[in-house]
Amino acid sequence: MQAYMKSALPFRGVPSPERTRLLRGLFELHRQADRATWESTVRTLWDEAAYREEQYAATALTGHRSARGWQDVDTIGLYEHMIVTGAWWDHVDELASRRVGPILRAHPTAMAALLRRWAVDDDRWRRRTAIIAQLGSKDMTDVALLADVLTANLLDGPPVTQDFFVRKAVGWALRQHARTDPGWVRAFVSTNRERLSQLSYREATKHL
Repeated sequence: MQAYMKSALPFRGVPSPERTRLLRGLFELHRQADRATWESTVRTLWDEAAYREEQYAATALTGHRSARGWQDVDTIGLYEHMIVTGAWWDHVDELASRRVGPILRAHPTAMAALLRRWAVDDDRWRRRTAIIAQLGSKDMTDVALLADVLTANLLDGPPVTQDFFVRKAVGWALRQHARTDPGWVRAFVSTNRERLSQLSYREATKHL
């Protein structure tokens, strides 16, 4: 597991289904009394982790049903910390699509402005988050925002746009939105064909 994930932290070797079962029981036994306690618990699990599963536990706690009332713009600082310090796709993709994305849909004005800034950030993981945050949005997708974050990460951008994880994210976002609006994706791909990497193009058109 550690070799596959290229992880600095070791793994205990607990498979995902078993980890999910264990955490479900633990979270019920140790209910978080309030927002401050919840965030402190998440940060402690994350920042003091000796094994990667402890960071997975932190991420799972952010999505526990008891935390639904705290999924708002005030929580983005916590998620940004986890995205930047986690700095790998297994952490970032979960947080981007299942935490940042729902907050974007609930608070579109504030979050769209933030994600436009992240889309041009020097950090590849902030960029990837901005690109894939709308994976679950379907017909609620903000296509103006999607176009902006994609355009900021085409091949004629700064060196970070050449990064594999950024190029993969561009293709993934387009491929996913094609399930909702294939015409929009065809038009975007056609207009930007020379600026899309081969990886992004292949992913974008996989199901068109």
